[in-house]
Amino acid sequence: MPATLTERPAPPLAPTAPAARRRTRVLSLPEARWAAAAAALFLVALPLHLAGAPAWSWGPLYALAYAAGGWEPARAGLLALRERTLDVDLLMIVAALGAAAVGEVTDGALLIVIFATSGALEALATARTADSVRGLLDLAPATASRLLPDGREELVPTGVLAVGDTVLVRPGERIGADGRVLDGASEVDQATITGEPLPVAKEPGDEVFAGTLNGTGALRIRVGRDAADSVIARIVAMVEEASATKAPTQLFVEKVEQRYSLGMVAATLAVFAVPLAAGTALTDALLRAMTFMIVASPCAVVLATMPPLLSAIANAGRHGVLVKSAVVMERLGQVDAVALDKTGTLTEGTPRVTELRPLAGSGLDEDALLALAAAVEHPSEHPLARAVVAAARTRGLALADAADFSSVPGVGVSATVDGRVVGVGAPVRLLGGRADGAAGEAAALAAALEEAGRTAVLVEVAGVPVGVLGTADRLRPDAAATVAALAGLTDGTPLLVTGDNPRAAARLAAEAGITEVRAGLLPQGKVAAVRELEAAGRRVLVIGDGVNDAPALAAAHTGVAMGRAGSDLALETADAVVVRDELATVPAVIELSRRARRLVVQNLVLAGGFITALVLWDLAATLPLPLGVLGHEGSTVLVGLNGLRLLREAAWPGDA
Repeated sequence: MPATLTERPAPPLAPTAPAARRRTRVLSLPEARWAAAAAALFLVALPLHLAGAPAWSWGPLYALAYAAGGWEPARAGLLALRERTLDVDLLMIVAALGAAAVGEVTDGALLIVIFATSGALEALATARTADSVRGLLDLAPATASRLLPDGREELVPTGVLAVGDTVLVRPGERIGADGRVLDGASEVDQATITGEPLPVAKEPGDEVFAGTLNGTGALRIRVGRDAADSVIARIVAMVEEASATKAPTQLFVEKVEQRYSLGMVAATLAVFAVPLAAGTALTDALLRAMTFMIVASPCAVVLATMPPLLSAIANAGRHGVLVKSAVVMERLGQVDAVALDKTGTLTEGTPRVTELRPLAGSGLDEDALLALAAAVEHPSEHPLARAVVAAARTRGLALADAADFSSVPGVGVSATVDGRVVGVGAPVRLLGGRADGAAGEAAALAAALEEAGRTAVLVEVAGVPVGVLGTADRLRPDAAATVAALAGLTDGTPLLVTGDNPRAAARLAAEAGITEVRAGLLPQGKVAAVRELEAAGRRVLVIGDGVNDAPALAAAHTGVAMGRAGSDLALETADAVVVRDELATVPAVIELSRRARRLVVQNLVLAGGFITALVLWDLAATLPLPLGVLGHEGSTVLVGLNGLRLLREAAWPGDA
């Protein structure tokens, strides 16, 4: 490699502060400010009202709470009405005003606050997802070193790089554009794009991606795509497109809101108009209509749905699963197909030494081979080096001092240990085609390990092979049990989708009990796999953790992200997050969702029975307003308490 790649000084740069993460503040959203104002006014007015203070002290506060929390859903409802659509939001506002008209001011104000808070949470979730999508573009560097035909170097914004330009990427820098290596050798961490757990060796002719991290070598790269067409830009576009085209989510009760709303409005008007036309006094007709609206209002129906789902969300949160909304909790129970990422999801995401194979005649046992390799790898920051050193420390091995350490990107490392030159690295590169004696034995061992899905590491002393190490990304302890549980809850075993190589993917799939594997996938390939399942009528749950999983998480019926090492984009795009990376909680939360759905159905039947009985009483006879309010509130409390059963620790699947 020409010396100019490593020795030429970088052009001077003005000092810049690191870019701060763009994150929407809660109170920067108007929906959140109005909801907070409504809640504050309600909390001030309520104790005054309950304490028997004069009406002038709490009445205006309630009125302001109605205005602060109700104007936006009222406006949205009226705009929908102009489109000949009647939604429950407007009906809730009318019900709240009706409650106030008959003296139930507190109930109406509470209803307003609940609706305003729900709208604020939805707006915040949308804004945070948009923040994370925009922040993904920060993975690509803002500038790149472009090489001119005369050999000079200039620092330019990555956005102006054109196809055919040549850029220089120094060790430790992020690559500024998609392209191919012209000159140099290095190892590139491209986990953000492919999900591969280890850096990938790059040589002339190899493809590289914008936003990936260069290792210890310098690379000259010919730009192959404009910035707008780079893989990282396409990931952003796919996430935004999938989020925008995802079918609108609805809770079970919302699916009947149009018919219920229209029917209730029409019935209330009839209850008012018919007796009035028959000669009933205006006050009596109005009171009867208001009583009808109170007892027929969907408060109990709304509470029939929300407490079970919110209780399930709280229970899941106690067990390390953050479910972002009631809609998500309901959708989790509907899934009938699962697609799993490999690295960091099904596996721990870090390599481990799995085999130690000293060669016959080397005079080394397993511990001696490992100690020798660890002594050389100790100064290196490569993930495989860390795995070798960690394995030696786990066995309590003493590491000898290493001198004259050197590293060759894509090949390996070498150092002098106890007066001997020891090399550790890729078998193909170190052996250089030798197949005689110890070299042939080492090549056969390495081939067998790699065929089994391991990454082989050769150890040699003074150019003579002495042993081979096998490393692999380790399956999570609960992975196989989780796969079996997911298979039992859906219509078959999960699908493994990964950017890793087919041999490693097949090995992990076999260990986990997965029979269908899609390997070597870029983000768009994962989305295509999800779309294929959806086209067959399946409701797909995707579980992943990386930037490369985000488009599939957004496109799926429901997306779940692993929380500890998950990228910001994956965490924001996913519908739920496994905070403690306990994979076994995923089938548990699916079962919890299905229990919540069964409770919802029970509550709807109960609430519907109360509403039917009270409405028939009001129509067939005269239902006193206090009794109507008592029946309405009683049914609301009853279905609410029934829904809270899922808060119990015993309600969590596996604890029952």
